[in-house]
Amino acid sequence: MRIERENPARIDELVGVIETTTPDRVGQQVNAAAEAQALWATRSVAERTTAVRTAAAAVEPYLDDIAELVARETGKVLGDARGEAGFAVAVMRFYADRGAELLAQPTSDDARGRLSVRHRPFGVVGAVTPWNAPIILSLLKVAPALVAGNAIVVKPSPLAPFGVQTFLGKVADSLPAGLVQVVQGDVETASALVQHPAVARVAFTGGDAAGRAIASMAGRALTPSVLELGGNDAAILLDDVVLTDADAERLVMAAFATSGQVCMAIKRLYVHRSRFDEVVAQIRAAADRVLRMGDPLHPGNSMGPVVSAASRQRLDHLADQVRAGGAEVLPIGTLDDTTELTRGYFVRPSLVLGADDADGIVAEEQFGPILPVLAFDTVDEVVGRANAGDLGLGASVWSPDEERAFDVAARLDAGFTFINTHNRTGMALRAPFGGVKRSGWGREYGDEGLLEYVQPCVIHAPAAFREGGAGSGAASYPGT
Repeated sequence: MRIERENPARIDELVGVIETTTPDRVGQQVNAAAEAQALWATRSVAERTTAVRTAAAAVEPYLDDIAELVARETGKVLGDARGEAGFAVAVMRFYADRGAELLAQPTSDDARGRLSVRHRPFGVVGAVTPWNAPIILSLLKVAPALVAGNAIVVKPSPLAPFGVQTFLGKVADSLPAGLVQVVQGDVETASALVQHPAVARVAFTGGDAAGRAIASMAGRALTPSVLELGGNDAAILLDDVVLTDADAERLVMAAFATSGQVCMAIKRLYVHRSRFDEVVAQIRAAADRVLRMGDPLHPGNSMGPVVSAASRQRLDHLADQVRAGGAEVLPIGTLDDTTELTRGYFVRPSLVLGADDADGIVAEEQFGPILPVLAFDTVDEVVGRANAGDLGLGASVWSPDEERAFDVAARLDAGFTFINTHNRTGMALRAPFGGVKRSGWGREYGDEGLLEYVQPCVIHAPAAFREGGAGSGAASYPGT
């Protein structure tokens, strides 16, 4: 079988064709990865980090070509794709820099005895990654896994197979054969990878349904996993908020970059009732300045199409539902008049005014460029509304009073809460990212993102049982 991927901005244009990986072939590649990993794990941390830095340098000359490929297969604008590819290289260097400190083997030898902790890699990591940020969401798994001493096999989404294949191919060329591999396909390929007995750790980013399936398969085999399952991020603008033009533009892009198809994008915007009309006017004006929808490869465009016909149909349905309930769907931004929008899966960016929290556009993760804006009256009320639902990935609080913002943020059910920003502008390599509730478990970014790929193994000689110690054979509770 083959994967044929069209350009979502010009659906009559074929980006490329790639062969799917059969389950038998998946097994062969995992076995090859296990063989490579056995030798990789014997290398010192210094040797591994040097190799990862070399691989990062090796892929850099190809980033522009990779970015264009990603833009064509996903529909994200070229600058966005270029930023993603460059950030993936930064992630590689970040974990190479942190490896020596985090993977040191601390040993204490004192009156309590001798205690040594070593960080053992799992072995082969099986990673299943999505289409919306295919490069960075692959490298957030690949880079720490390699530094920690693992091998990794990545299955990208069939909606974005080419950028990952090219980027990881360049990385693999600089590393021992078999250490980094890519398999292609959909459910059958993912199942073969996750359930292979040599896969000792599973890493997944994606939607709820696929996440449940991955977690179920991993759980049956008792294979530990790290899962990021998306969110329905609430942004809360308190009554004292002061939005400059730059703030309003940042807020707009936090909701509409990549056509809103970002797990940590603003999905619900809560504005204090006293500021509601003012803020809506500011958002509309900011969108006119910074939000232009059109072909992702055309200069000046900041938003492309959604990824597929199914995504467009779902978003159209959500908009029709909320209109039928009496809400207003208000188009914002501008259109690139050189783009034939009817050739692609374009969805006009819009604000939804007058929706209810029970409406699908609010209660569900819409994952598209349609943003409900909702009024609130008290902090207690908006915290309760923001915390409603099963998801808890990200959130944000906007206020010039940072202490007040932090106090409100501490009450939110979110794994990552931004202050006076949201989405990519609030991310930091040092800050662990992940969700609570049904937004998954485990963390990426930060030191925690590397420690997800090692197992602490302890060697302990209690003082009582060392030569000259005062221990006995009697059972007792341990000391400190």
